[in-house]
Amino acid sequence: MIPASILDLSPITEGGDATQSFRNTLDLARHGEAWGYRRIWLAEHHGMPGIASAATAVLIGHVAGGTTSIRVGAGGIMLPNHSPLVIAEQFGTLEALYPGRIDLGLGRAPGSDPATARALRRHLDSDPDAFPQDVLELMDYFSATPVQAVQAVPGKGLEVPIWILGSSLFGAQLAGTLGLPFAFASHFAPNLLMQAIDRYRAAFRPSARLERPYLMLGFNVVAADSDAEARLLATSIQQSFVNLRSGRPGRLPPPRQGYLEGLGAPERALLEQILACSAIGCPATVSAGLKAFLDRTRADELMISSHLFDHQARLRSYQITAEALG
Repeated sequence: MIPASILDLSPITEGGDATQSFRNTLDLARHGEAWGYRRIWLAEHHGMPGIASAATAVLIGHVAGGTTSIRVGAGGIMLPNHSPLVIAEQFGTLEALYPGRIDLGLGRAPGSDPATARALRRHLDSDPDAFPQDVLELMDYFSATPVQAVQAVPGKGLEVPIWILGSSLFGAQLAGTLGLPFAFASHFAPNLLMQAIDRYRAAFRPSARLERPYLMLGFNVVAADSDAEARLLATSIQQSFVNLRSGRPGRLPPPRQGYLEGLGAPERALLEQILACSAIGCPATVSAGLKAFLDRTRADELMISSHLFDHQARLRSYQITAEALG
């Protein structure tokens, strides 16, 4: 089968705290390394009570320092929040510390609500439409012969793989035009999935970084030893999405018996749309779901998200997924 990687948001659970979340993230990375996952990515989110990975580069360093071979990266850094030079220095530092193991995924969304986004801006007039230029500026800082007078130290001359992340056609077009690998957020925004795949492959132009298109797709897995157990475990992420879309973001709640059945039609339709790219069930169910998704998309790599309340259940879900993918 194809390579698989781990997406972890360092969830803060009800009754838990960020310290425990970071311990769990490192433990997951170590298990993932042993199970053959290619990489683990952390995502930049701000002002989210249930997500601890806001200082993404710091957490990447913690995980890379506690593992030996798995690639560790950002999935992603929301570039409009930052100076490209600062990101080049941060990830140049990480690459110097952990050579050949650092990935840098870039997104153009702020990764937060409008008020938090305003607090994060480099300037009050920061323009998210400047994202392509910011990407080019950042890439130049890593060049051995940068055009810019200012140099990123560390950073200059280091080969840090840069990915474009997206949930729309914009990112697909940009990644193709720049000849970069593309990661699509189908694990929470699947509506434009097939169009984005087609756009990326059609727009792709070979570059010094990549000769042919390379597509990674997000996919939710809640795997357990039985379908019934997996469906119960999945109610945590279901509650989380409903709370978020209802303007009530909070810590990741424990599973809740009968939760889905007690929802109204609008909430159930919302979850069906958001979680369309998911496999929930026992090993055979998950294996069939993964195969069907790969047959449909012809992805080069999967980024697996198992956003579960109980850490041991989360480990088991990733273990079953690794076994299903061979």
